[in-house]
Amino acid sequence: MNPVIGLDISKEESYGLAFLDRGKPFKGTFHFEHTREGLLRLLQVIQEVEHASGQRPTLILEATGHYQSPVVQFLEEHHYLFIVINPLISNRFRKSNLRKMKTDAADAYLLAELHYKEEFEPFQKRGVQLLNLRYLTRQYESLSKMCVQTKLQFQVILDQVFPAYKGVFGAMYSSVSLQFLNEFPTSYLVLQTDEETLKSKINVLLSSKRGRSENWINERVQRLRVAANKNPFQQTMYASHLINLRILITLILQYQEHLAELEQNIVALANEIEEYDLIQSIPGIGHKMAATILSEIGEFDRLPFRKLEGLCKPETELFRMIIHVG
Repeated sequence: MNPVIGLDISKEESYGLAFLDRGKPFKGTFHFEHTREGLLRLLQVIQEVEHASGQRPTLILEATGHYQSPVVQFLEEHHYLFIVINPLISNRFRKSNLRKMKTDAADAYLLAELHYKEEFEPFQKRGVQLLNLRYLTRQYESLSKMCVQTKLQFQVILDQVFPAYKGVFGAMYSSVSLQFLNEFPTSYLVLQTDEETLKSKINVLLSSKRGRSENWINERVQRLRVAANKNPFQQTMYASHLINLRILITLILQYQEHLAELEQNIVALANEIEEYDLIQSIPGIGHKMAATILSEIGEFDRLPFRKLEGLCKPETELFRMIIHVG
């Protein structure tokens, strides 16, 4: 016999249908929630199929992002073989079926039937280390996009409050630049403050990071004075702009802090993986990009190219092909 259980995964619950062999359904459709009690119900059905067929059943399900996580982890804990297929495959099979029903029970039936018609490889679990790296790199990309959007909003407000400030510190989004602007957001505040106080403030902001020469600080104060005099908005008419400016500065600083922490953890985790240095040896790929590529490829031995290990040097076209295919 070749027992299989098709699972239609939803957000908080799933439906399943078991077959002892092709064309031999076992009982009817069953339902379970993604709770500990519900997963034990799934385990009970699996054990019943195993007892009736004399073999451990294979479970087949569609990839559904994180919705499948409770079920997949539960199956891994109990060492059951399962197959995760691309939804495009099942959709194509569904369209070719004369009875185009779209229900949870029908989908579970379709997945089980698909198992007998196609040859799928069992799901190969990626190492926890690589999965952690993937989660961190994807979170980094997500936060980076949010930070960019926040910076765009910040630029819009700054253009209506103190547009000439952009060239004062060179690195507009440096910690010193943003913290200083947070305290002196208008030309009026800058011009009403004496130079020694401005120098002292910059020096205090620098002390937590790295020291700068006195000439560097003096030059920034002079630039600041020039920018304040050139600014068309000596005093802003809208207090809301100042409120929004300070909020956006706080958000940008927080994003930068979180991104720096994520990058530090990403590099530390990637350094423990053998292929990390290999990917970095490709010209133009830095440590962050190398970690991202590695996390998405996963274990290199999952790729058929691994059999040609002797040819997989960083300078060969084959290695670049492996990166592309991954």
